[in-house]
Amino acid sequence: MKKYLFFRKKYPKFIFEKYNWKVFKNGLEISFYFKILPDIELRPKVIIKNVKKAQIERAGDKVLNNLIFNLGLIEMLSYWKSTCSPKIEILAGPLNKKQIKWWKDLILKGMGQFFYENKINFRNPNLIKIKSINKIHDYEKCLRVKNLNENEVLMPIGGGKDSIVTLEVLKKMKKNLVLFSLNPTETSKRIIEISGEKKSIFVKRKFDKKLFELNRKGFLNGHTPFTAYLSFLTILLAVLFDIKYIAFSNERSSEEGNIKYLGRWINHQYSKSFDFEKRFRDYSKKYLAKNIEYFSFLRPLYEIQIAKLFSNYPKYFNTFLSCNEAYKTYGGTKKPIKKWCGKCPKCLFIFASIYPFIGKRVIEIFGPARNASHSQAGGKNLFEDKNLLPLMLQLIGEEKFKPFECVGTKKESLIAFYLSLSRIIPQGFMRDWKKYKKLPFLLKYVRNKILPKYPNLKKESKKILNSWSNQNYLPEDFEKILKSVYFKNISIF
Repeated sequence: MKKYLFFRKKYPKFIFEKYNWKVFKNGLEISFYFKILPDIELRPKVIIKNVKKAQIERAGDKVLNNLIFNLGLIEMLSYWKSTCSPKIEILAGPLNKKQIKWWKDLILKGMGQFFYENKINFRNPNLIKIKSINKIHDYEKCLRVKNLNENEVLMPIGGGKDSIVTLEVLKKMKKNLVLFSLNPTETSKRIIEISGEKKSIFVKRKFDKKLFELNRKGFLNGHTPFTAYLSFLTILLAVLFDIKYIAFSNERSSEEGNIKYLGRWINHQYSKSFDFEKRFRDYSKKYLAKNIEYFSFLRPLYEIQIAKLFSNYPKYFNTFLSCNEAYKTYGGTKKPIKKWCGKCPKCLFIFASIYPFIGKRVIEIFGPARNASHSQAGGKNLFEDKNLLPLMLQLIGEEKFKPFECVGTKKESLIAFYLSLSRIIPQGFMRDWKKYKKLPFLLKYVRNKILPKYPNLKKESKKILNSWSNQNYLPEDFEKILKSVYFKNISIF
């Protein structure tokens, strides 16, 4: 019997039993109660710091309960995946038929990587049945939040270049930024400090330790749509802190899938995609908060265009950290390394996408020692690492599989390596690249084995670097500022 079928049979039902919340001295504490029948109980928590009773009273219990209930629904997926139980029973609140369909769609699309890695047949019509308590819910009383501040923008801050670019560009607008960080790391705290912005919201998400025990025992595990989680959480924060706009930093590159499985493209970045953004905006305005504007500020741009913008902010070079290995604990069995690993697809993509714009300065970023506030000793040129060749071939589309990471499209990865090569080779050798000998291993491979297949890369590079997608939800004034900053200086070097 396949592993997932074993767990589905042994644990036939997942129950979202209830939630509760309380205001304490330093914030709002939310608890969720999940059960996996017959014998697993799970109690995750979320703590939003610096929430006062006046904010709770202003939002009102009905609004707050509705938002917390929905946050519990997205929280649920991190625990349901342990057993992939065929039945999900929602006792904590009501869902109508359209909502149930919305959540099933999110599970099927947002957890595609989980299904692929666990060899789960997501085409099975009986994969999940969601049942909710039968109760009419008056959403109109929950939706319209009064007195939202139209001069404030809530902005999630991670550790990477994308949120830094959003932050720095939005600083040019006459709006106040409220920076939000979930389980803030040394990196995200340092980015906020460097930015000089004074308003910030910190949230602590506390996983039930039993989840890590289940992982160690061999229960099912895998990717969940994290940006979807952040989306529900930011709506709650915007209501509590009276903020009109929520600006994420998701980009155009997230549209591309990674691999086909059972006839459908699996996209590691689905909840960063325009499709999810559209669906979430619709859901939010119908069931969460009608007059909050949620959008992805960098949606018109590709990752390599964002890297170009990022090159204008050197004060963050020795601080930002996008490597997903940096803070992994592998279920609590290892300490996080808190630095670029220099071995994963994300590290290689970031290195290659920034190199065309800052050159060898990027080598210092990937040094052997990582400190959030000081330069690193030495450095590592990832282009010299022969062990990274298989990852490079995946990134640029020479293999059928694109790595399950938040990286650019295969075409722009290829263009990043091409532009890096163009930056290194002196002008005197541009007509005959093969005569230039002093190339690092990966770029030499690109020159000799890859470029002959793609004779139009110079033209395609300019096309991508000058592109702009109108498929976005940016309010007019936000779109105007991003367009003006990006196209202010479009020259590559």
